[in-house]
Amino acid sequence: MKVVLVTGYKAHELGIFDNKHPGVRIIKQVVKTKLISLIEEGLEWVIISGQPGVEIWAGECVVELKEKYENLKLGVLTPFFNQEERWKDDAKERYNQLLLEADFVDSISKKPYEDPSQLRIKNQYLVSKTDGLVILYDEDKPGSPSYYLTEAQKRYENDENYPILYITPYDIESAAELENENDPNYWVQ
Repeated sequence: MKVVLVTGYKAHELGIFDNKHPGVRIIKQVVKTKLISLIEEGLEWVIISGQPGVEIWAGECVVELKEKYENLKLGVLTPFFNQEERWKDDAKERYNQLLLEADFVDSISKKPYEDPSQLRIKNQYLVSKTDGLVILYDEDKPGSPSYYLTEAQKRYENDENYPILYITPYDIESAAELENENDPNYWVQ
């Protein structure tokens, strides 16, 4: 895979309301591990739509990984102009910083938000333009990533080679347990 789409839950869907939450570091650690294995297999581009939560964290991981893996690039393809318009200030700040560090930024719809069809089109477009999906998702906890997953499964079922690589709750729990063994005070804020 040369180009991979990365997505997952929004921060609030994970019960994370502050980027200082220790779970953010664990999620980023797991995402980095997954991306490094893909980079070593030839990954060149990571694509996100820039949603707060897993996508922003994944984008930040890419920026950090670019220091070691100079050929790695980050693309942010938003569903519409000014998607961050109604976000809280801290989310806007992280998002705008990420846009500055991305290698490619564009909006799929060249208009501001009009209706949910722009989100559906974004999901279809990003799945069609990538070689695979990395998704933090729990089948027992539906949420916003399910829309990408539906599109990815359609593409996979059409006999296309479109791998869907899951990051599961087990992956997160394992990384958290390992971190706790290394630093028993990790979860103390």
